[in-house]
Amino acid sequence: MHDLIINFTPTGMVPTKAMNPAVPISAMEIIEEVHQAYEEGITLVHLHARDENGEPTYKKEIYDSIVSGIRDHCRDLVICLSLSGRNFNEFEKRSEPIELMPDMGSLTLSSLNFSTQASVNAPDMIVRLAEKMNEYGVHPELEIFDLGMIHYGKYLIQKKILQPPYYFNIIFGNIAGMQTNFNAMGAALNELPENAYWAFGGIGGQQLQANAAAIAMGGGVRVGLEDNLYYDRNKSLLTTNIALIRRIKELADIFERKIMTPTHFGNLGFYNSKRVR
Repeated sequence: MHDLIINFTPTGMVPTKAMNPAVPISAMEIIEEVHQAYEEGITLVHLHARDENGEPTYKKEIYDSIVSGIRDHCRDLVICLSLSGRNFNEFEKRSEPIELMPDMGSLTLSSLNFSTQASVNAPDMIVRLAEKMNEYGVHPELEIFDLGMIHYGKYLIQKKILQPPYYFNIIFGNIAGMQTNFNAMGAALNELPENAYWAFGGIGGQQLQANAAAIAMGGGVRVGLEDNLYYDRNKSLLTTNIALIRRIKELADIFERKIMTPTHFGNLGFYNSKRVR
């Protein structure tokens, strides 16, 4: 059992301050939130950028301001940038953040439906994103919502498009994906390639359940306001990113799981291979 990986997801593409005032939207808010989370103890951060109107953006200059600000305070933190196709699906736009040479970039391994919109990830798009990440020394953060995505990931491994080490975010609770129960969890873990690092995330009220199961089972967690805006399952108490992280730390203490440092995780092979640190 390796140390507990905490993958912090502070913003996402959907949450707004109208939904929860604690959601960090501006570059400065995101930088400050990540810095505080880093002081609490996280392993890596999964970033989404917003434009001046609070809308999701792919633009390199906005991501650059966020990444630069974070690196000023959290030099060893592993940084992952979103390459999502949820709001824009042209390769040139989706791949633009790769050119900043972050440590990691998100790679969803198939198309999927959310409750009100689709995230389109055609096979050629997935391959092109993976190949550009390889070119820039960026390691894929493999996002999984159903078993077929794991199977496709193993296909790309067989084709040597994906290179080790492998990190899988397995996300439960999406209406068109796997739900947080032990049958689904066990089936997903059983399909992972050998020696893969993995974390469980959960959408909405399923976040705590997925995180707790992962901690008990020896995996990592994905946690933050991107996936869940409430502290309780009944959605009566809005939460903050820091409150969610502190709850994870309490669970880690209960299960005697040491939290993996950013340096440890990065040195496993997840730092950008071409960036001088």
